[in-house]
Amino acid sequence: MPKTRLLLAALILAGTSCVALAADTAPAWSIIPAPATEQPASHGVVHVSAGDSVSVTGAPSTQATVIAQRFIKLVAATRQLKLAYAPQDANARIMFNLDPAAAIKSKAGYRIAIGHGQIRITARTPRGLFYGGVTAWQLLTSNPVGHGAATVADGRIADHPRFAWRGLMLDSARHFQSVADIKKLIDWMALHKLDVLHWHLTDDQGWRLQIKRYPKLTREGACRKAVGPDAALTGGPDKPYCGFYTQDEVRELVKYAAARFITIVPEIEMPGHAQAALHAYPDLGVTGKRPPVSTDWGINPWLYAPDQRSITFLENVLNEVMALFPSKYIHIGGDEAIKTQWEASPVVRAKLKKLGLKDMNALQNRMMGKIGAYLAAHGRTMVGWDEILDAKLPSDAVVMSWHGVDGAVKAAEQGHDAILSPSPLLYLDHVNSSAHDEPAARPQVESLKDIYTFNPSPASLTPAQARHILGVQGNLWTEYMPTFARDQHAIFPRMAAWAEVAWSPATAIDWNSFIARMPAQVARDQALGIAYADSAWAPRFHLAAEHDKIRVTLTNQVARGAIHYTLDGSRPQPTSLPYTGPFTLPGDRTTTLKAATFTASGLELAAPRTRHINAESLLTRNSDQLSTCPTPKNGTSIALRIEDDRPLTGRRPVYKVDIGNTCWLWKNAPLDGVKRISVTVGNLPFNYAIPYVYAKVTARPEATPHGEIDVHLDSCTGPRIARLPLDKAAKTSLPATLDATLSKPVSGDHTLCLIATGDPRNGTIWAVDTVRLISSKH
Repeated sequence: MPKTRLLLAALILAGTSCVALAADTAPAWSIIPAPATEQPASHGVVHVSAGDSVSVTGAPSTQATVIAQRFIKLVAATRQLKLAYAPQDANARIMFNLDPAAAIKSKAGYRIAIGHGQIRITARTPRGLFYGGVTAWQLLTSNPVGHGAATVADGRIADHPRFAWRGLMLDSARHFQSVADIKKLIDWMALHKLDVLHWHLTDDQGWRLQIKRYPKLTREGACRKAVGPDAALTGGPDKPYCGFYTQDEVRELVKYAAARFITIVPEIEMPGHAQAALHAYPDLGVTGKRPPVSTDWGINPWLYAPDQRSITFLENVLNEVMALFPSKYIHIGGDEAIKTQWEASPVVRAKLKKLGLKDMNALQNRMMGKIGAYLAAHGRTMVGWDEILDAKLPSDAVVMSWHGVDGAVKAAEQGHDAILSPSPLLYLDHVNSSAHDEPAARPQVESLKDIYTFNPSPASLTPAQARHILGVQGNLWTEYMPTFARDQHAIFPRMAAWAEVAWSPATAIDWNSFIARMPAQVARDQALGIAYADSAWAPRFHLAAEHDKIRVTLTNQVARGAIHYTLDGSRPQPTSLPYTGPFTLPGDRTTTLKAATFTASGLELAAPRTRHINAESLLTRNSDQLSTCPTPKNGTSIALRIEDDRPLTGRRPVYKVDIGNTCWLWKNAPLDGVKRISVTVGNLPFNYAIPYVYAKVTARPEATPHGEIDVHLDSCTGPRIARLPLDKAAKTSLPATLDATLSKPVSGDHTLCLIATGDPRNGTIWAVDTVRLISSKH
């Protein structure tokens, strides 16, 4: 690691105390993704001030001029540093030099020379020049709290990407994003040197792409009933959730992305995830019935019929898709195709027998092979999820591996190119942290560090096979992302992690270096207006009893930064009390503790978190602090973090709940002196289509008209010590608080098992929000 970076790391990693940067230290480079090689000089700097010129030299290129002018606008917007464009000025402070004969390794590669009062970027192609400009912008913004004039340490950078495919998948089918928001996302992707936007446009919950030959796809297939939090977006459950992209909007986005060297790869799902299409054109299915556009998350059984009529429809759709998207690659899905309707169809069974195929999977493979051949005949390359590996694929077909890395390994062994997009690691619908303030998402944590430490080179592959790995992609599935702000929270700053894994050489992958460079990246995110997740640095409160006081320990996920706090409810500042170790607060009164995390130079890495602390704090748990229960015999477990559908306006609670087994455990609950128990619950719609586990959802008999929360001691089969009927909660769509007296006094620490009775499949999931124990003292 260069000496300047080591110094920056030492300062930022100083832990829980504030350390001032030395005044005579040359500014360190803070570049993400890390360049292939970087060599800061031992001394010397270039000063860049307002009015300094930016020029383009070398081979004439309109693209290069546009790149330089966009660079000027970017620096002005994020650094408040106004530079001037001066064409063909050999003495410009910042020089973009397009040299097709330059000895640079890749078309996307570039060199930067900093010294003699100038920053000179050289590339063989406009693409490389663009990426060099991104790095130059980062050099000017390496000081996380700097504005105006910048100082850049002398040195040299030679850079090129490790992988060709550096992608993000955006699911616009489950929740829809505006054209303006997608443009923002494209801009931010480009500033991370990503180059593929995989656009998931069709699914059971909506068809989002205008197809002129089949107008009902968007006229009827782009709207669904507003269920759950969607009602807050539409204004009520009686107003449908709708949205699609016109062909003119698609052309606009494709052009916008191409100008930033991003290829948009469309995905049209087949043969499954087709319910919205079959709502519009039910004759394409096998049942003769017209399903609604799905309001259920999960896997629906509605598939295109495996016949020529469906093939012709899909080919006609793909004709318009290919006319809109110049991408070499067209994604055709191929995953999660449940064959129950095919299996029940005499026509499909007869077809299977006539073709001599062994099972319905073989019939799907035949269908996918035909579509792949059609794309190949039109000069395009099919991409599919790793289920397509069993089909007879065109030789150039690309496999997107989501079942871990196994699909990529199998594809490479068969001679197919592959993209690594493993679930759950690179599935961005998983939470950033286990904290209760995370928005709705899948509860398995995939942290910034988890993603950064992903190894994209499967050890079992030979060097020749490893060359089939095209790259790395993060996937944003949007069942739990109803707004663009939620999208941003899920994507950023984790994008920085997989961007570095995809771009930087293996020798440059270093977590300590990366996290030391992240404060500057956070400052850039703030300047760009990105609603990033600050989960990695957010203060977390750990409370414990200490005689009649409360012992408070503050931590954060990455153990970096300086935590400062206040005890009077005011917003923490870098000058507030520094956290240097655990401290105590009185238990007999309430203290409002607020804490935030800062860099040594005063940049706020994580917004303040607040906790009202008294003795009762030790007797309260939220659903994220509770555990899920053991799965009953022949049952199933599907833990989710679900957002309430009420209130329609304002903040809605998020509950961690196992929809297959509505049961929670409070382990080691302190029951000394506890007389009563209070439970706040919410009721949620059961809109989950998971046929292969649906029958295994645990149902429990109800003892009262609307069911109850039963509280058992020590285990879920132990003695019941409280029953909280849900009648009161059933009368409101808002969260409701129930309480009951314990049936007998209990001393010591015990496990409490809270069970919601009833059958969620009847339409309502009861979810626990908070549990509070009430002692005789309170």
